[in-house]
Amino acid sequence: MSNIFRRALAAPLCKIPLNSAYIADPRRVCMRFASGYNKLKQLNPLVVISEEIQDALATGKPIVALETALVTHGMPQPENLKTALSIEGCVRVSGAIPATIGILNGHIHVGLSRAQMEQLSDTRNFPSSKISRRDIAAVCARKGNGGTTIAGTMVIAHLAGIKVFSTGGLGGVHRGGEDSLDVSADLTELGRTPVAVIAGGIKSILDIGRTLEYLETQGVPVVTYGRTREFPAFFSPRSGFESPYNVETPLEAANIIHHGDLLGLKNGYMFGCPIPEEYAEAGERIQRAVDQAVEESTLNGMDKRGKEVTPWLLNRVYELTGGASLENNVALIENSARIGGKIAVEYAKLQAGKADSTQV
Repeated sequence: MSNIFRRALAAPLCKIPLNSAYIADPRRVCMRFASGYNKLKQLNPLVVISEEIQDALATGKPIVALETALVTHGMPQPENLKTALSIEGCVRVSGAIPATIGILNGHIHVGLSRAQMEQLSDTRNFPSSKISRRDIAAVCARKGNGGTTIAGTMVIAHLAGIKVFSTGGLGGVHRGGEDSLDVSADLTELGRTPVAVIAGGIKSILDIGRTLEYLETQGVPVVTYGRTREFPAFFSPRSGFESPYNVETPLEAANIIHHGDLLGLKNGYMFGCPIPEEYAEAGERIQRAVDQAVEESTLNGMDKRGKEVTPWLLNRVYELTGGASLENNVALIENSARIGGKIAVEYAKLQAGKADSTQV
């Protein structure tokens, strides 16, 4: 028996959510967890869960999933590694445990080590694929490496039993998507995978209005984390569109997720966290560069290149702004990580019965 399960069996109450309820007998709970984890390993021998994340799952600690596509495809070196480590730090400061997810040598890792993140970040010497749901099995079968997108991270987080996931900006309907049908897999994943995505809104290179309409069709609750229902636009705190709902505290956000569990709903949740106001002015200038990059992509044909479009656009915006877009990008990702950590803490309390959901 592993040390994790020994500690859990010795605890007065093993806090593991089982269908949104807790069993008083800790031995029954931990046996159920052990059985579930062994089943996960049997069904998915390619899934490697770090010791820290195993312990957190076994003892009901708050966990926040983190993606790695931003490391492999979203940022230049060395900012990619620096940002990934900073995001983990933001989650820890908020009281939660970061579970950075990626694929190395055909194995899915939930909870990457520093050395593993350094490997993924070395994009010159360590080529990696961009991993969405459709790519997971193929990359594992070929013993490849990859950084997980929002969709890919959601699939793996749900497989591991992690409910909260913080990231930068959600994918969506590309401009002109009504003709090209270029719609991010992030949106359909949110409609079928019960993981809460905490992000800085929808990437402003996309059609935000149509993306929100698509999320409505998928049955995804869209919630602004702030005092108003103004939906954020990635680089800017304001998009000109409104969410159906807003929350002002981590507990309010966690309570929505918790009630979805109680009802047995299988959809995900989108929480839009506006970038801090001090970055708003720069965000307006960056948005002008975004519009120029989008126009260029239609002229050079890049807008028809599928999953290559978003990395190209973000890199072009980086060039047009002289690197200023990267500062805003990092700020919004760190902001989402801090908020996601706080939401995960409150969600863990609700699952453990330590917070009163009726008092929110």
